[in-house]
Amino acid sequence: MTQLSHVDDQGRIRMVDTSDKEISSRRAVASARVLMSPSTVAALREHRTPKGDPLEAARLAGIMAAKRTADLIPLCHPLALTHIEVRAELDETGVSLEAEAATKAQTGVEMEALTAVSVAALTVYDMCKALEKGMTITDIRLERKTGGKSGDYSA
Repeated sequence: MTQLSHVDDQGRIRMVDTSDKEISSRRAVASARVLMSPSTVAALREHRTPKGDPLEAARLAGIMAAKRTADLIPLCHPLALTHIEVRAELDETGVSLEAEAATKAQTGVEMEALTAVSVAALTVYDMCKALEKGMTITDIRLERKTGGKSGDYSA
């Protein structure tokens, strides 16, 4: 059996030592959906949401969350992000979100992109919950990543 990277020889959880890894450019993109009723979509389209613009609030929340990933996910390394962008688009069934994170580091930025898109989706829910409590956050996933020892990935 392969040794788990986050477990030591005694079975204790540990943070991986990345000090011997090469610094390289790394990028990751994650996505999510917030599904909502046609009436809630119409309210967003017509700028009739009680708390302001959910898409702009989600973009900012996602950016802020990406920068705090190591505070939220116990074994993530703190990373100096060189880029984070959160895109939010309204369509007929809800909001599509995409977060892109980049760094030059010894470990990847997948968790930063996933954290950004997750918090952005939660923010859309928070901004729209007065209109609809039955929204669904779904399809949170890594779309692609580049860089690092494991190479490139695309869903």
